[in-house]
Amino acid sequence: MVTQLDAKKLAVNFLGDDFELADEEREWLSVIDSRLINEGWYIVEVGVEGLPDKWVVQVYENGECDPCYTFISPILPTEITTDLKEIPEGIAMAIESERAGRIIDKVH
Repeated sequence: MVTQLDAKKLAVNFLGDDFELADEEREWLSVIDSRLINEGWYIVEVGVEGLPDKWVVQVYENGECDPCYTFISPILPTEITTDLKEIPEGIAMAIESERAGRIIDKVH
């Protein structure tokens, strides 16, 4: 069975692999929240410090991550790249791509 700590590591590694990030770029990913759902699988929210975006990944009791994760961001389409200048290129490209292809989460 997967522990909460395992789930956090698995989610970060899954996203790092999915975006083909170098080790130093993966260090920019951090867990925002992790919740146990039903006997043994987790919902893990992963983000980048200083940015409002996050990925929500399901990590199952067998250690597998659901490839159909969710990306949430309040950034408007006209502002897709404005806050990405100070982060590594791989992370910036991943976020830019995700922002361009998602539904806007309106923050009130």
